[in-house]
Amino acid sequence: MTPLKVLVLALALANAGYFLWARGIAPPPPSTVAPGASSLKLATEAAPVGAAASTATTSTAAVPGGAAVPGSAAVSGGAAEPAASAATAGAIEPAASAALLSDVKRCISVGPFADVSEAAHAAATLRSGGYAPRQRVTEGEVWAGVWVYLPLPESGAAAAQLRAKIAAGGIDDVLDMPGPNDAPVISLGLFSDPRRAQARVAQAQKQGLNPATADRKRTGDVYWVDVDLKPTDSLLNPADLQGQSGRIVRLEVKGCPAVTNTP
Repeated sequence: MTPLKVLVLALALANAGYFLWARGIAPPPPSTVAPGASSLKLATEAAPVGAAASTATTSTAAVPGGAAVPGSAAVSGGAAEPAASAATAGAIEPAASAALLSDVKRCISVGPFADVSEAAHAAATLRSGGYAPRQRVTEGEVWAGVWVYLPLPESGAAAAQLRAKIAAGGIDDVLDMPGPNDAPVISLGLFSDPRRAQARVAQAQKQGLNPATADRKRTGDVYWVDVDLKPTDSLLNPADLQGQSGRIVRLEVKGCPAVTNTP
């Protein structure tokens, strides 16, 4: 065999040996990790850090009567005490809520009353029913009665003729005054009793007149009665607090005004 062929064969054998070593036939190089070094683990493979503490806490909660095992606070990190507090609060809360609810009061106001005597009568009625009413005065509008009136003709002669006709029917307490929308009218009277107002309307109709009616209010001092109601109390009926028999007092029931503390 010639020297050239020997060289080619040697190179081929060297290439084949390197190929086999690179494909894994050759043994892997020695590991450079130091003996005893911890190997890398996934997070799912690691045991939970608080597993032992949870076990200790569960064992403490399972003790009959809720007695804490000595030293359990140090193991569980004080978790047993909040759990016991939550359980105790859950047991007391319904009874405490019921007790507080029974003491809750609602403050309502009844009014407005036109004068202090009507408010005093309502307060006395409430006091006889076991309540503790409180009177107060404020500025506002109060129902004054039913107003009966006739439109006043623009012509002076027609107005004089209308007045004579009214007087012939026995109505002599008439008064010229501004009416609704400031239009001039002849007032036939203001009546706190609607039955009297209706009688005046009938009296005018007998003379061939057609009077109108309207509710009148006045502005000034009005009176309210405040009273505290328990949750079990029903709302008051304003009709039960009427003072004068036959007199209509347009009362309403609403919440008491908010109390503001001035410094």
